[in-house]
Amino acid sequence: MREQGTKRGFLGAALMMVVLTVLLAACGGGNNGGEEKENAKTVTTAFGDIQIPTSPKRIIADDYVGSLIALDAIPVGTPGLHLKNPYYVEALEGVADIGEYGNSSPERMMELDPDLIITATDDPKRFEQMNKIAPTISVPYGDLKNAHEEIAYFGELLGLEDKANAWLKDYDERIAAAKQRVEAVIPPDATFTILELGDKSVWAYGDNFGRGGQPIYQSLGRKPRAEVAEELMEKQWMELSMETLAGYVGDYIVLTVGDVNEWTIDKLKADPIWGSLAAVKQNQVYIWQEERSWYYDPIAVLSQTEELADWLAK
Repeated sequence: MREQGTKRGFLGAALMMVVLTVLLAACGGGNNGGEEKENAKTVTTAFGDIQIPTSPKRIIADDYVGSLIALDAIPVGTPGLHLKNPYYVEALEGVADIGEYGNSSPERMMELDPDLIITATDDPKRFEQMNKIAPTISVPYGDLKNAHEEIAYFGELLGLEDKANAWLKDYDERIAAAKQRVEAVIPPDATFTILELGDKSVWAYGDNFGRGGQPIYQSLGRKPRAEVAEELMEKQWMELSMETLAGYVGDYIVLTVGDVNEWTIDKLKADPIWGSLAAVKQNQVYIWQEERSWYYDPIAVLSQTEELADWLAK
């Protein structure tokens, strides 16, 4: 989503962008009457070294909820936006709503008594607010480039490598099957465009910003038009005017709209600009409800890839 901010990379190109150093914590008394404290480890992040439990039990997921679900590490709380995610809403039954996405309630988080908070914020003030409640790991959006990096990272962070490997094995098999179905019917040089239609503008998206970019460009290995590919992948989202739209559009369009009942292929064809596009003329447009295209966690990407493959295979 645009509200998730632009990408900021601090971890580098390699998957192992975070250094995990396991520290054997000393036993201590304190409020637990002499019981040993849980072992801890130190994680190097954009906001410095953070010491977290080796086996956190009460995680608040401000972000990256899909990866935690994939690892069977269900959080105790998350923003209401994630609770509405159609790809895993049932998995979050009973999980507490900590408030508006991007502006979660500190009071609600404190009530849940978390031992770890996971977020994507790059705002130092917001990070510090969370870190006072519980140890907080922040991985700004864009630092993890795909489902593999995301699942592997959190699998290592939480000591759930075996679950991460098993989930990714199933993911790879299903993605490969979807890709094979598409390749059987769509020429390899066919170009794709990921768009979102607003009231007065149109936005084009790259391969790591939702709206179908991950399924089309990453999972299915498709490409945008060569003359716009470099700029699009660098910026990840670009606002286009209706006058420049034709210069960006490829053979196929995946189009996010606010209301799929209002925006149909027939309405696009009747529009003088949309109707002039070859993809529209040839019915090579997938019109997508925004609530289904916004999410790009690993679970959503897998479901979206199979959904788009079904469309393309037909």
